[in-house]
Amino acid sequence: MRSRSIWRYSGVVSFLLIAAFVTGCSHVPRQYPGPGWVQTGTASWYGEDFHGKPTASGEVYDMYGYTAAHKTIPLGSKVRVTNLDNGRQIIVPVNDRGPFVGDRIIDMSYGSAQRLDMVEEGLAKVRIEVLEIPHTYTGGRYTLQFGAFAEKNNARKLAIQLESRGYKPSIEEANVRGNTMYRVRLGSFNSIEGAQSLGQALTTAGISCYVVGL
Repeated sequence: MRSRSIWRYSGVVSFLLIAAFVTGCSHVPRQYPGPGWVQTGTASWYGEDFHGKPTASGEVYDMYGYTAAHKTIPLGSKVRVTNLDNGRQIIVPVNDRGPFVGDRIIDMSYGSAQRLDMVEEGLAKVRIEVLEIPHTYTGGRYTLQFGAFAEKNNARKLAIQLESRGYKPSIEEANVRGNTMYRVRLGSFNSIEGAQSLGQALTTAGISCYVVGL
């Protein structure tokens, strides 16, 4: 999201963005990520700064409990997380959204991180396996998030940059773990593939964004 390079390839990619957006919004809803879905990447953990604050699911975060945050797995799903460095495993519910730092794929509660023996290192290479999703889940919706800011003016600056290139982002006020944040987002997709398609086009243009489950 650095203004010097964000729009370097925007003229070239405009057609791709429009096509990806239309395609993404026309996909048939599907249960994805669903049971059997596997993802490998970097895990982190979060603790006392968020203890006692609400999660994305509305539950109060208990740092000593066994839970996790993920960007797209349906809230209420159960996942098995394996620390690939030591073989330790834990099954936890996903009750929060995140992490939104670098290429991390899952944020473990402090209690879960202890079980995986990753507290001291802070990060670990893990495999996530979706075991179960809520019975009431009939298909997800997704969006692209460009940033989350404590100051609304910072969110406005980013939104203005997007608007100057013909896009129509929204600024959403949200309570994130007890703190008011302003999130800059674009689009609403009925499939994760559609969101990823547009996200990839934006990444090619040098614009950082994440696919987020709604």
